[in-house]
Amino acid sequence: MSRTQRLLFWGCGLAVFLLLIHLLNDILTPFIAGLAVAYFLDPLADRLETKGCSRVIATLIITLGFFLIVACGLMLLFPLLKTQIISIAERVPDLMDLIESLSKQALAQVSTILPSDAMDQARGAATDYGDTLMGWGKKAVNSLWSSGMAVFGVISLMIITPIVSFFMLLEWDNIVARADHLLPRKQAGTIREQLGLIDQTISAFVRGQASVCLVLMIWYAITLSLIGLEAGLLIGIGAGLISFIPYVGATTGIAIGVGIAVVQFDTVSPIAMVAGVFLIGQIVESYVLTPRLVGDKVGLHDLWIMFALMAGGTLFGFTGVLLAVPCAAVIGVLIRFGISRYLKSAFYHGNTANEDKIT
Repeated sequence: MSRTQRLLFWGCGLAVFLLLIHLLNDILTPFIAGLAVAYFLDPLADRLETKGCSRVIATLIITLGFFLIVACGLMLLFPLLKTQIISIAERVPDLMDLIESLSKQALAQVSTILPSDAMDQARGAATDYGDTLMGWGKKAVNSLWSSGMAVFGVISLMIITPIVSFFMLLEWDNIVARADHLLPRKQAGTIREQLGLIDQTISAFVRGQASVCLVLMIWYAITLSLIGLEAGLLIGIGAGLISFIPYVGATTGIAIGVGIAVVQFDTVSPIAMVAGVFLIGQIVESYVLTPRLVGDKVGLHDLWIMFALMAGGTLFGFTGVLLAVPCAAVIGVLIRFGISRYLKSAFYHGNTANEDKIT
């Protein structure tokens, strides 16, 4: 088989894979989540096996323990979060009135600078843009709830994910061995090397970034609650969780937190304290947590992660978000591999005498 035929074969395989993800993305979420859980728990299962446990017992202990901890955490947090969700919902009208008032003041200031024709065009464009966004939002909500996918998704994550995790963890070593057996023999060594780099990148990034999110979640939740911000626990947990996307957690948290603080408090001090909490969190994340827990050896830049998450979510929904970081790691490793081969090739050196044979 020529190189062109091989490229065509793998290209068609990739196209079919992406098409299947697009067609099945509504039901793939619990399976992808279960696969991710099994991937990160496999080293622990291997460690228990070395201590004398069978694979079945090790898998059962780890899976039950993991989901029991998650369930207990949700049960402890749910009563508090329920109260805070109600509280923040009651503050939404006041927050919207504040935004409207600030918008009117801003428009009044701008109208003194811009001519009347430009102001009319700006108002028209803003109105059209707002109507478009509202239309998209209504369609999305109506489609989601009318199809019942919201309830189905929650049930799938609660029931199917643990089952998938158990069987994937149980058969993980066999799956890896079978996949290795199917590798093209001539390129097997090179593929194993690149897969090892991909595995190292994914595990180092996700493990480190999860630690960063946990630290930020604890910091935001405790400090905002101590300040007395309504729904401080809910905002802190949410901002910490979405800190997985670089800069988005702090930006979203400060916007929502300061907005609620302005509505809730009559003095400037607590409002400034809320803003300070997120600014400190962002500074510590950028200069302390990320360099120590994630490091710069994973080869995934913040902008690349943001683009991958947004592209994955746009193309394949929540399933695409789950697959974004692994795909970004794969593409990054393959790009670095391609560059290294290019630097050794005749295309770079300008002759064929020193060109290394690509295995």
